[in-house]
Amino acid sequence: MQVFKFGGASVKNPEGVRNLLKIIESHPKPLVVVVSAMGKTTNALELVLYQYLEKEKGVIESYQRVVDYHMGILLDLFPEGHEAFGKLNRIFAELQKKLSTEPGMSYNFEYDQLVSYGEILSTTIIAEFLKHSGIDCEWVDIRKVLKTDNSYREARVNFELSQQNVTQSMSGSKVYLTQGFIGSDENNLTTTLGREGSDYTGALLAYFLDAESLTVWKDVPGVLNADPKWFSNTVKLDKISYTDAIELAFYGASVIHPKTIQPLKKKNISLWVKSFYEPEMEGTIIGDVTYEKLIPSFIFKMDQVLIDIYPNDLSFIAEENLHLIFKVLANYNLRVNLMQNTAVHFRVCVNNDKNIIPKVVEELKGNFHVTTSMHLELITIRYFDQATIDRVMVNKEMILEQRTRNTIQLLVKDLN
Repeated sequence: MQVFKFGGASVKNPEGVRNLLKIIESHPKPLVVVVSAMGKTTNALELVLYQYLEKEKGVIESYQRVVDYHMGILLDLFPEGHEAFGKLNRIFAELQKKLSTEPGMSYNFEYDQLVSYGEILSTTIIAEFLKHSGIDCEWVDIRKVLKTDNSYREARVNFELSQQNVTQSMSGSKVYLTQGFIGSDENNLTTTLGREGSDYTGALLAYFLDAESLTVWKDVPGVLNADPKWFSNTVKLDKISYTDAIELAFYGASVIHPKTIQPLKKKNISLWVKSFYEPEMEGTIIGDVTYEKLIPSFIFKMDQVLIDIYPNDLSFIAEENLHLIFKVLANYNLRVNLMQNTAVHFRVCVNNDKNIIPKVVEELKGNFHVTTSMHLELITIRYFDQATIDRVMVNKEMILEQRTRNTIQLLVKDLN
């Protein structure tokens, strides 16, 4: 048994879906295939969600763009009258019905109920295309299999119950096609595992099924030492240890979801990162491998916000202050990318979530003096040296620096 995971960029158009078919045809069965939402659908649905919650008139136009995008792919893949059209129309009818109801008070709950439609749409299209192409394929609703608590947007998996469900649902010799990113709680309400959580879904299924390996198919040749969007002359890393992979993921390497490695390491299951466009190439293996050290790896996080927090009475930042601060951050599921404290000053660097940051700041102001600095960039270098630091600091102003033996983090402002 192998588990494959295909990201949104891999299936963003009809050509990508046909390429997925070729890859599946060339590998032995059984296969479990995990698929993300197509292209930028998650972003598109997040806009729909925002307009729905704010009751903006533009929500219908934004919703219609999601419909048109998927219908365009459907029209390219299937002959007129194929049952896939009816299945997709029924899903869109559900989504439209959701948008016609009054939203609840919980942003995180509404997020999971609405944004999760991206994965349902993509897997419905792809499962129908695989069957249409002669593949023995079964569409599996992961919400009936992967059970979680009700921590919406960051749900924690019930391993025991999910193990039983997975074993019962995926025990044959066919292709099982399912969704990444989503699950459901004890009341069968949809939950999500965190942004970009489809890799984690793949790792969980590999763990539950004692798979030989998990392969994540990307639009890059493997794990690179930097994102080519932000860095020139990138180098592919042929092999990475579990430990280094966890470190890189923790600091935000976009090719690996932070939760992916742990379930694989528990059973020594290898993770392959391979090119969707060149599937015959070896890619990168992550596993129980050894080396002295890696070449420097660079991770860039753009649009960062630095939140500076001071006690109103200039007292020390003590445990009770930190408890209050982290309680607010936890209540909003706001992940800290970097933090630093002095006697009377605590600083956290976070992603600029425009829906959440103003609420977090406002709540913190109930107990502290708070200021924010916007439009910053967080650069992390694993296995750094002075030359690598100098390379990334060109035309940058240093705001905050933090380093360990192998890793340095630089919060900077662009001077251009």
